[in-house]
Amino acid sequence: NKDTTNLTQMPVTPAEMNRLDRTVEMTLDATGSISGKINEKTVGQSATRERAMLRQLSNVDYNKMIEKWLTRGATGIKATKIETKDDHDTGNFDLDVDFAAGAYAQIMQGKLMVFKPAIVSRHDRLSFTEGKRYHPYVVDASLYTESMRVKLPAGFVVDELPDAADVETPFGKFSATYTVEGDYLTFKRSMKMNRATIPADKYDSVRKFFSSVRAAEQAPVVLVKK
Repeated sequence: NKDTTNLTQMPVTPAEMNRLDRTVEMTLDATGSISGKINEKTVGQSATRERAMLRQLSNVDYNKMIEKWLTRGATGIKATKIETKDDHDTGNFDLDVDFAAGAYAQIMQGKLMVFKPAIVSRHDRLSFTEGKRYHPYVVDASLYTESMRVKLPAGFVVDELPDAADVETPFGKFSATYTVEGDYLTFKRSMKMNRATIPADKYDSVRKFFSSVRAAEQAPVVLVKK
């Protein structure tokens, strides 16, 4: 008889094989309205998930799903164009979205404008329970990068930028940076997760990591009228 007491150890997929790279070009006008383009390129397991959703949903439902994802980051945002490209030769999946939203930035005292550069949320929606956990928490390997360029409104300059973020644990690393050059603000963020099984008594370290990530992603930029 075949000995089944020894389980086969499956190879660990590197984070680069479950990858999403996003670029965003956005224009912010003097009224606080925004418009722009999002391009997402996914590979490996991330592409497989995107491909499966496209196949399972009708065009109408797929577009609704995209808009629902957009509104998690910006209330009232609308997708004006949605295109997908499934490259069977490379296994990559591309998503292009044109978007627009009125009154995204908050105008204060007639001279300040406040907005969050992270207008688009990450696809994963993680929730963490309070109290004691009794089972290990499994982290899957993944890699996410985003580069966003914002054309600032005429007559405004940057008054306050969030601090750069750098959060690192044995199971994951997150970073966020902000740079200003001329009339453009560039916001970059990345998160790399390593395959890991976190013991139940270390669960709080996972909550603290993602709490720090959320805080960095919610940090606002302040512009001031010249």
